[in-house]
Amino acid sequence: MTSLAILLHIEHVTGSYGAAGLVLAATSIGQAVAGPVTSRWMGRWGMRRVLTSTLVVCALAITAIALIELPVPGYMALGLLAGLATPPVQSAVRTIYPKMVTSRQLTPLFSLDASLQEIIWIVAPVLITLVATQAGTVPGLLLIVAILVGGGAWFILSPEVGRVRIPRSRRGLGKVLAKPPVLLATVVGFLLIGACAAVEAGVVATFDHGGLEAGIVLAVFSVGSLAGGLTLGHIPIGPWAMARRLAIVTVGLTLTIVSLNIWWLGGTLVLAGIGIAPALAVLFAMTSASVKFSDTAEAFGWVGTGQLIGAAAGSAIAGFLIDDIGPTGAYVAAASFAVVGLIVAIVFVRGFPDLRNRDASPIPDTEPVQTIL
Repeated sequence: MTSLAILLHIEHVTGSYGAAGLVLAATSIGQAVAGPVTSRWMGRWGMRRVLTSTLVVCALAITAIALIELPVPGYMALGLLAGLATPPVQSAVRTIYPKMVTSRQLTPLFSLDASLQEIIWIVAPVLITLVATQAGTVPGLLLIVAILVGGGAWFILSPEVGRVRIPRSRRGLGKVLAKPPVLLATVVGFLLIGACAAVEAGVVATFDHGGLEAGIVLAVFSVGSLAGGLTLGHIPIGPWAMARRLAIVTVGLTLTIVSLNIWWLGGTLVLAGIGIAPALAVLFAMTSASVKFSDTAEAFGWVGTGQLIGAAAGSAIAGFLIDDIGPTGAYVAAASFAVVGLIVAIVFVRGFPDLRNRDASPIPDTEPVQTIL
C-alpha cells in the first residue's frame, strides 16, 4: 500500500510521475540502507526494542508526507526517513520461523509465507486505490499509518517475538554476503522486485488514478502469484528451480509489451505472477539454509535490501520512461529486469544450493569449548 499511495500522492501534488518515482525511490533506498543494520540490531538490543523505535519514527514520517506541503526534495527527505525507519518485520519473522516448526516443515512454510503475502498484494492495491480515488491521497496515507501502528503493535506484542532471542553475530557487518547463496538471493531479489515495481508504476500510468482498473489489474497479477505459490510450493528446490520459475515471469512480462488492453494485461500478468511467489520461496529457503542462526536476520536484511533497491530502480526507471514514451516504457523496463534475472539464474546456477535432500534450517551456532586434560 505504501509504495502505491506515495506514487499516487506525489503525482497528484506535483503532476509528474518522474517526481513521484524519485520520492518512492528515496523511500526504498532508505529501507535498503537500514535493512541489514536494523536487522542486525535485533541481535544486540532485542527484537521488541528495535521494532518499537523504528515503528514510531516511520509512522511520523509518513504522516508528515501526507499533511505537509513541500517541494520534491522535501518529500524525498521524508521518504528517505520513513524508509530508514521501516520496522524490520520480515527479517524478524523469517528468523523466528526455524524456532516455530520442525526442519521438514520449514521449506513448505517459506513457500506458504510467499504465497500468503500475495493476499496483501491482492487486497492492498484495490483498497488503497479505492480510498485514494474516493476520499483522496491524504486519507490513503493516513490509513497506512493506522495499519502500520496497529499491525506493528500486534506483531511486537505476539508471544513468539518475546520467546525467540537472536544471538549476537560475531561476524562483521556485510561478511554474510561472502556466501554465494546469500549474494545470489540479494541480486536475484533486486531484479525480480525491480520488475514488479516497474509493472506497478506501468499499471497505474496505464489506467491513471481515476478508477479501480489499476487496483484490479494489480490484484489479478497477485492472484497469479498466489496460485503459483500454492501449486508449486511443494516441489523440492534444486539448483535449477530459480531459473525455471524466473522463466515463467520473463515470458509473462515480455508479453505485456504487446498491448495495453486491460484483458491482455490481466492475462499476461497472471502468467508472470505464477512464477513470482515460487521464486521468492526459493530466495527465502536458500538464504536460511546457507547461514548460521545468529546471521539469519542480517542475511534476510541484505536480501530485503536487494529487493528494495530493485523497487527503487524499477520505480524510478519506469517513472522516467512513462514521462518519455508512455506507459509501455514501464513494461519494457519490467521485462528487461526479468530477462537479466533469468540470465543470472542460468549463468550462476552452481551457486544455488540443492535442497532436495535436506531442510532449509540455518546452520547451528557453535563455538570452541575448553576442556581439562
